[in-house]
Amino acid sequence: MDRITFCIPSKSNLRYLKACIPSIRENAYRKDHDIIVFVDSDDDGTVKWLDEVKDDYNISYYVNPDLGNSLYGIGMAYDYCIEQSTTDIFMIFHADMMLAKDADLIAWKQLKEKCVVCSTRIEPPIHPNAGEKILVDFGMWPEDFKSKEFDNYVELAKEKYGDKTTEGIFAPWMMYKSDFLKIGGHDKILHSCREDSDVFNRMHLAGYKFIQSWQSFVYHLTGRGAGSFDGDEERHKNWQRMMANSTREFIRKWGTGVQHDALMKPIVSKKYNISFVVSGCNDAQVQLLYHIEPWCDTLYCEDNARKKYIELEQNNTSTDLSNKIKNITAQPTENVIVKFEAMQLSTQERFNFLTQLSNILTDSGQVGHMNYDIFDIEIKSLETYENELINVKN
Repeated sequence: MDRITFCIPSKSNLRYLKACIPSIRENAYRKDHDIIVFVDSDDDGTVKWLDEVKDDYNISYYVNPDLGNSLYGIGMAYDYCIEQSTTDIFMIFHADMMLAKDADLIAWKQLKEKCVVCSTRIEPPIHPNAGEKILVDFGMWPEDFKSKEFDNYVELAKEKYGDKTTEGIFAPWMMYKSDFLKIGGHDKILHSCREDSDVFNRMHLAGYKFIQSWQSFVYHLTGRGAGSFDGDEERHKNWQRMMANSTREFIRKWGTGVQHDALMKPIVSKKYNISFVVSGCNDAQVQLLYHIEPWCDTLYCEDNARKKYIELEQNNTSTDLSNKIKNITAQPTENVIVKFEAMQLSTQERFNFLTQLSNILTDSGQVGHMNYDIFDIEIKSLETYENELINVKN
């Protein structure tokens, strides 16, 4: 098989790297794959350890230039590793994963141009399983990993699943570097979360094929970047904040939340040019703007509420809110204009109408003027723009 590069970001993940990196060297079919680690934070001596073992494991590592002050971000960390790689193929890998025997070879055999291949995750029973992974407990912590039992199980799983493949996509995933660079890599606006869902949407729109191999396996301790399992409350709160901000950025970009089928194949809705015109929105209703602003391209509201919301939210988004949010006296020019009274957006059902608007327009939208419940809707055009989101420039 070809040599590949394993790309591994780390946010103070030393205890996991100590199991992850040896698993690659011991279990990969090729023993000379490149391994690149990007150290985004280091509260546990990660850099010191990597420096001590870099020759033993033949690894390269790079350190966040602003280490200790701000995070580089997982998407940009991956992209830096990919840019530094010298192989034609790379594999996105998490620090809390252990590679099963020959998983690299088996995934590589499925790989073609414009194709992304992922290994099947075997995990302890922490999160629900919709059928895209296998739940078996071989240890909750890297120090407790039952490697021999895992190895034996993998051989049985290979017999059980045979040549089964599905179309889900998640880490760890492998693809050609040239195909990744064609769409511009990860989008830097998804700084620390949702970067994977975004790039998978763009791959899907670009016509890339997804293959999940049920012969190639990893053991995934799962969710260790959030800090909740380690009892690190501050880290967990920071992760929750970053997840909330990134989710809102994702919605601003795509017009919907993250969507996929049960086996994790992306579902990408049409992207329409939508504006909300919210009358009667005073200073006391700024929280309403927080909930609805990400779901439209342009928002029109009273000027005092507009200014107050921008002051509160601008630091949390890469979107220039002063351009996105306009005074209600301005004339809307968007293709789909939805008008309603702030005070009447009082039920979950009415809020859901706004969040599902893209799918509603796809199913039953027609050019013209109509009223639904509290909403006055003018549809000038049903032109969509999702394909313009495929490529990013970082």
